[in-house]
Amino acid sequence: MSKGASQQAGSGEATLTAEELAGRIAAIASDKKAADIRVIDVRGLLSYTDFLVVCTGNTERQTKAIHDGVHEELKRGEGLIPRRVEGLRDSRWILLDYLDCICHVFTPEARSFYRLEQLWGEAPTTTVE
Repeated sequence: MSKGASQQAGSGEATLTAEELAGRIAAIASDKKAADIRVIDVRGLLSYTDFLVVCTGNTERQTKAIHDGVHEELKRGEGLIPRRVEGLRDSRWILLDYLDCICHVFTPEARSFYRLEQLWGEAPTTTVE
């Protein structure tokens, strides 16, 4: 854990490693029926985060539901809140920044347009069912 994202809100105590946080986010997204979930290990490639979780919701409503699930489960279960959230109003590309791990929730069209997996193609990637 290098950036401190996996600390309980207000306590300063680490609860999850960056890798565990990425896995937890991916699992929550899967529970919310996200499609094509990828965990991209960008340690050594980026200075501002260790993992990217990229997933797809079929509609704006589903991307919002995935965001809500990740946000609520991590807040309730781990005491974590994202440092910032972007894109919630339009819900085509929602970003939740947990510092050590950044979650990107796309609609199919937005994911096809931005193609983050291709941008980080050299990074180790795990697909989550």
